[in-house]
Amino acid sequence: MVNAIAGVLLGPWYAALMATAAGITRNMFGVGTVFAFPGGIPGALVVGIAYRYSRKDYAALTEVIGTGIIGALLSALVIGPMMGMTMTVEAFIIAFSASSIPGSLLGYAVLLVIRRIPGFNLEA
Repeated sequence: MVNAIAGVLLGPWYAALMATAAGITRNMFGVGTVFAFPGGIPGALVVGIAYRYSRKDYAALTEVIGTGIIGALLSALVIGPMMGMTMTVEAFIIAFSASSIPGSLLGYAVLLVIRRIPGFNLEA
């Protein structure tokens, strides 16, 4: 959800930086894995790039492409083998999509609510 909102409101690079900070924080507190990085960062980048070209809030829904597909491929084909793990691409796609689909939908819903706040100009 945060990647979807950050990608729209902050743009691709700040959203990716935010996803990196979130991954570091999760790992420091022991509530995340190294897969937080290849999952979160591409998701934030894809949303930010999609919003930059479309200027539509539904760009938040593209987080599934970044996390559920690109992040899953990076995890399965690069990070997993580096760590000596053997999981299939399909396993990563299912796992990453299971969180990114509801997250992107919630992020989109939050953006719609934020846009309705009177006097709240997000484009300034």
